[in-house]
Amino acid sequence: MTKDILFIEGRRNGYHPSQCGKTMTVGELIRFLSNYDEDREVFLRNDNGYTYGNITEDSITDDEN
Repeated sequence: MTKDILFIEGRRNGYHPSQCGKTMTVGELIRFLSNYDEDREVFLRNDNGYTYGNITEDSITDDEN
């Protein structure tokens, strides 16, 4: 049985958030993800699919820059 997976491509745009260009807001990300089944698993895909990573509550950090 095949299950649907959603990948977010991990990018390496800079060494500081200010070097990365425009990114989605939380609201934009929520609206975008609302197009998918809420039970679909989400993974980070790095290096064109060479490595993958899971997303958990512990992997999300709130920080000021």
